[in-house]
Amino acid sequence: MPSDAPIIGISAGRIPVAGRVIDGTQREYADRITDAGGIPVLLPVQPTDSLVSIITVLDGLLFTGGGDVDPQRYGADPSPESGGIDPDRDRTEAFLLEQAAHQGIAVLAVCRGAQILNVARGGSLVQHLPKVTAEPHLVIERRTEAVHSVKVATGSQLGRIVGKDRLETNSLHHQAVDQMGNHLVAVAWADDGTVEAIEDPEGGVLGVQWHPEQMPDRPEQMGLFAWLIREALERRRLRG
Repeated sequence: MPSDAPIIGISAGRIPVAGRVIDGTQREYADRITDAGGIPVLLPVQPTDSLVSIITVLDGLLFTGGGDVDPQRYGADPSPESGGIDPDRDRTEAFLLEQAAHQGIAVLAVCRGAQILNVARGGSLVQHLPKVTAEPHLVIERRTEAVHSVKVATGSQLGRIVGKDRLETNSLHHQAVDQMGNHLVAVAWADDGTVEAIEDPEGGVLGVQWHPEQMPDRPEQMGLFAWLIREALERRRLRG
């Protein structure tokens, strides 16, 4: 690993296991960052005072999947299908996103990560997709396989990364972006109109609703992690 490899913070959830709480997330996220040439660092839920110091040594952030974002953050009551809500995790990640925007730190947000990105910028979510579409989006048994395609916006940052106007993806979510957050645009959609990717038009911030880390045999999916490493290095250079 080069001595100047970018340090990428990976958000972690709090997972109850046998009466204990474990900080963690799927191993694939760290593996993909390492494969792309970065140094992964796990960021557990913690007070924002600690995060102020931590973020100064980071070059990029990867927001991971997990439980649902608290609907109270976007002015809604939880639906019966909502689960895994952790307001402290929401608070940690929203603060990290705010600091990343202020300091020009690159962001890749995956699944729940894309959802908290949208909510942190004032947007809202569809709380349970089966209530609004017949297309299956939570296909857990095929997590490493393509289960549907998404249309990618021409000229978008995402389009330049993957080099395609249609992309085959897995699908492991029951929520999705509804009202768009500030300074974000939708750049990919499933055939039923569900928003599958969002980005900041000014660059450096991308959220995808699928799980690219679980499709390592697809170069276009691995291109998302290569993009994060490139953006992290460039933004480090610009910060001096």
